Amino acid sequence: MENTTDIRPFRIEIPQADLDDLRSRLERTRWTEELPADPAAEQTGPVPPGWERGVPLGYVQRLVEQWRTTYDWRKWEAKLNEYPQFITEIDGQDIHFLHVRSPHEDATPLLLTHGWPNSILEYLDLIEPLTNPANPAEAFHLVIPSIPGFGFSGPTKEKGWSPYRVADAWAELMTRLGYERFGVHGNDAGSIVSPEVGRQHPDRVIGVHVTQIFSFPSGDPAEFEGLSEQDMGLLAFLQKFNEEMSAYAQLQATKPQNLAHALADSPAGQLAWSAQLLSATPDEHVLTNATIYWLTNTAASSARFYYEHKQAGEPAGQTTVPMGLASFAYDFRPLRRFADRDHANIVSWSEFERGSHWATQDAPDLLIQDLQKFFARFR
Repeated sequence: MENTTDIRPFRIEIPQADLDDLRSRLERTRWTEELPADPAAEQTGPVPPGWERGVPLGYVQRLVEQWRTTYDWRKWEAKLNEYPQFITEIDGQDIHFLHVRSPHEDATPLLLTHGWPNSILEYLDLIEPLTNPANPAEAFHLVIPSIPGFGFSGPTKEKGWSPYRVADAWAELMTRLGYERFGVHGNDAGSIVSPEVGRQHPDRVIGVHVTQIFSFPSGDPAEFEGLSEQDMGLLAFLQKFNEEMSAYAQLQATKPQNLAHALADSPAGQLAWSAQLLSATPDEHVLTNATIYWLTNTAASSARFYYEHKQAGEPAGQTTVPMGLASFAYDFRPLRRFADRDHANIVSWSEFERGSHWATQDAPDLLIQDLQKFFARFR
């Protein structure tokens, strides 16, 4: 009889029938209509020209054609399978993860948490430089899990999988792997989960490194006193982002099941829903993530992460584990005043003039260097 705490080897082996079904559905896509783009429109915020009303039809048609004709899932399946993968059951939920040990035995254990609508694919290109750097003193043993409800962890089976419950699962996962002390890093949803691992398990976590700090004004007018013109500009950008780009978050935090029926039935729909945030990354990155969500049927369960977070509310009290931020140019910049309000021990604050919300794709060198620099102080 299998012990539920067992760590079981895993390989991605998608049946050909599932890929044939995907291609057939793509061939039979019924396209939406749209209004013509305004040729005089200028980019005044986070939304590029032509995207004012959402993901353009032409963009989706181009990627669907690529997905249907030239995209090779088997190539990406093989790339993912190059790394040791496992599944274990924690708190009643299957947890899928990569576990890539450095050739340097004294490397620092580091858990990397992906975002939405991303997956473990987010960190694939960082594995080699982080596990086997030129300087062995900068090496990491990597654990890269799929958040419950995402990708090969499969749909969540019950309510309550908030970031706080995920954080507890991550601590248990590291225990099963034999890592008593470890670092954590996250982006997007991972930047929500990672500080909670430190908050809930401060005796285990040596440091928390994130690419966003989700510390915003509370509404108290006193919080705005003395803010610089630059800080007010950052707040204005954040407000514009929330007004123009946060519809997905509002929907998924309130009624995640509404759109899930359509996404489970239409791969073109899944592609467009993912592309609203991933379109700045390479086409194959967008397509591979959409394929993972489609093949694992995790559109609904990944959306529920937002709902569960909203239901669970915000944590009380400051985090105390040492924290570092790597903030990239084409992402929202948090204000230090609000970050210090929620996190008592920010020891590193890096701002870069290139890179985006998905820095693993467009500024991996900067992210790798900042990770190495941040965790060097704890070795």
